[in-house]
Amino acid sequence: MNNYFSIGKLVSVFGLQGELILKHSLGKKTSLPGVEALFLEERKNSFIPYFVQKTSVKDHEHVFVKLEGIDTKEAARRLVQVPVYLGEEDFKKQAASSAPLSMLGYAVHDKQQGELGVIEEVIEMPMQVLVKVIFREKEMLLPLNEQSLVKVDKKHQIVHVDLPEGLLDIYLE
Repeated sequence: MNNYFSIGKLVSVFGLQGELILKHSLGKKTSLPGVEALFLEERKNSFIPYFVQKTSVKDHEHVFVKLEGIDTKEAARRLVQVPVYLGEEDFKKQAASSAPLSMLGYAVHDKQQGELGVIEEVIEMPMQVLVKVIFREKEMLLPLNEQSLVKVDKKHQIVHVDLPEGLLDIYLE
């Protein structure tokens, strides 16, 4: 995802003027101040910019969004369930530093194996966070939870982990 960061997806239509509800994982209540465009992934790896006309906070993880050119309920309906991305600069301004999503682009360093790769995706689960890393040309999903997460070094953008014995072997065999 070249300089685009996934923040969530459009989950439903609101009203008759083409407003949508964006469910995000930015880790804070926000109306996306200063964001001029959202990038929608209507087709795999194709990020289409939609200019933001107005936004307003719904709750901690939802924002009402009005996009330029989407003026009817029908036009909005075809964008429901479409993943939403921000450009890198906007993402860094919007994501709460405590949000797991803010670890995108951080290096992962394991106690035994050393450097594993860069976090390409963050998947939030009820009891833990999974991060997608490419290690030795293989895609790995690594758990970040109380047992595996040692520390997050924000200054150097490194996530230090102590992965369970045998976990990497599953991916490397």
